[in-house]
Amino acid sequence: MFKVLWRFFVLGLYSFGGPAAHIGYFQREFVQNRKWLSDQDFTHAVALCQFLPGPASSQLGMYIGYKRAGYLGAASAFIGFTFPSFLLLTLLAIGNQQYNDVAIIDTVIQAAKLLAVIVVADALWGMAKKNLTGKLTFSVACLTAVGVYFSTGLIGQIFPIFCAATLGFLLSFKDGATQSDSGENTLIKPNVFILGFFALLLVGMPMLAGQFELFGLFNIFYQAGSFVFGGGHVVLPLLEPMLDGMVSQDTFLSAYASAQLVPGPMFTMASYLGASAFADSPVLGSLVATIAVFLPGSLLLFAFLPAWSALVNHSRLKASIMLVNASVVGLLASAFVKPVLLTSIGSVFDVLAVVVGYLLLKYRNCPVWLLIILFAGYKFII
Repeated sequence: MFKVLWRFFVLGLYSFGGPAAHIGYFQREFVQNRKWLSDQDFTHAVALCQFLPGPASSQLGMYIGYKRAGYLGAASAFIGFTFPSFLLLTLLAIGNQQYNDVAIIDTVIQAAKLLAVIVVADALWGMAKKNLTGKLTFSVACLTAVGVYFSTGLIGQIFPIFCAATLGFLLSFKDGATQSDSGENTLIKPNVFILGFFALLLVGMPMLAGQFELFGLFNIFYQAGSFVFGGGHVVLPLLEPMLDGMVSQDTFLSAYASAQLVPGPMFTMASYLGASAFADSPVLGSLVATIAVFLPGSLLLFAFLPAWSALVNHSRLKASIMLVNASVVGLLASAFVKPVLLTSIGSVFDVLAVVVGYLLLKYRNCPVWLLIILFAGYKFII
């Protein structure tokens, strides 16, 4: 448990770049380097987290922690990965400082973006080699990448994976899978207790919201975390009308900008907003808002994990899972282009820096922390 906490804490100190980059960091650290789980298990987990509302990268981190050290490992992974950004955003909200004109901050962010390009490219290549094994899987990945690139919101992310799963299931009949050899004896159902607790909070907290101010704050962020697909960029417009009258428009913009400046999950903009909304006790407000916005995705992850594990081991659905994995590769490919690549590369020199960095990471096993120092030095010079 403490190893999980420490490893995720270290990642939380420099994991810039958003959910796609976080997946890359996790894949390199826990699949390639530490062998905490297999490539196949990792890809299945990515697919599950894409299906569920909430912060996909944080859910993936909790899954990795759970596989390593059970529920305490999941909690340790969440705390370790989230704490740096939680602390930084809480302090920024309390101080209400303006950092837009500080050149060193912008330089570090630009260096982190270049690092994100390398990490995501490495993860994409590794997952593609494992999961794109023929013309069908390659085609599914390409179609998913194109579809996700030219669409927005929930439909754009979930629909291609759903289509891939459906196509694979239909192909399983063509391949001659039968009821007797498909392992249907395994009961496929979610964890009813955890799912019930999720529903109880979803329905019950609005009834208590008017009783105490903290309950009201918890309810707002819990509701937002329950219905958001697509990461922190999507949670902001959902929260804005819900917090109307509690925080100003400028505070929303500051929360979004500050979340871009710190590593870790974008959902921790809730830390900034919670501290701003509960000004009398900003640390408590930040803590309540942070727990509330992450809690729904965590509960849904562990509620549906038993059903997902049964589906993955369902022999009739092997073709379905194979195409889902291919679709996940396409999803990551789209994220690699937009926003990672388009927001990170601004010149030919950036391209050269990324190529050199990739070679150092891939063939010289250069530490990630050293790469970000090198990129920061390059950005200062340029």
